[in-house]
Amino acid sequence: MSSKTMIEAKNITKQFERKIALSSLSFSIKQGELVALIGPSGAGKTTLLNSIAGLVPLHSGELMIENQPLGNYKRGKQFAKKIGVIRQQFDLIGPLAVIHNVLAGKLSEWGIFKSLFSLLVPQEKEVAIRALERVGLEDKIFEVTATLSGGEQQRVAMARLLVQKPEIILADEPVASLDPARADDVLGMLTKIVNEENQTLLASLHSVEYARKYFTRIISLKNGEIFFDLPTEKVSDELLTELYQLKEQV
Repeated sequence: MSSKTMIEAKNITKQFERKIALSSLSFSIKQGELVALIGPSGAGKTTLLNSIAGLVPLHSGELMIENQPLGNYKRGKQFAKKIGVIRQQFDLIGPLAVIHNVLAGKLSEWGIFKSLFSLLVPQEKEVAIRALERVGLEDKIFEVTATLSGGEQQRVAMARLLVQKPEIILADEPVASLDPARADDVLGMLTKIVNEENQTLLASLHSVEYARKYFTRIISLKNGEIFFDLPTEKVSDELLTELYQLKEQV
């Protein structure tokens, strides 16, 4: 693992009306780390990922991406090479063929004309084929994306990330809509690709079991604050019980 810091949060705070979603969070993540983000529903996991992705403005504090303030990155090609996002809903266009969804990873590099022309005649087709081979879907290249299973669609989303080649991947509940067998398959493939590409992965998960199985570090959030931040092997059952414990009714 590299000593280069890819994500650094410095006392970041986010509030929605009267609810504090993130409360003075500080942490750093180095290149090559596989970090799981866990915690009860409403703990702030999605808000944190959306903040790092530049989708949710912070009220205070600072987010640094590879030692540069997040706001310094221009949208488009520069940002797309830094951060890629994969979500529970896959963010795919169902009526399009698989190849077009995969090549969407190139849209930040292509101009409008090339992007539109690619919908008629797929451009850089060999790039999409190689990405689909790595996720085991090369035989689905011209199938309508909506006809694929949930697990296959998430693999199409991973192939799109392979084409985009971001240094950091943010995964927001990437397997929440999948059954356990397909969830295992997708997480195993995602973490394998991240390791092979020397990328950095921060993924929010409901399943503690998957966090322990596939990730080397676990950051837990509770009520918008960091409850613990530990190497996976140091996360005890007692800590997890306390993390998910509901407040007693008075």
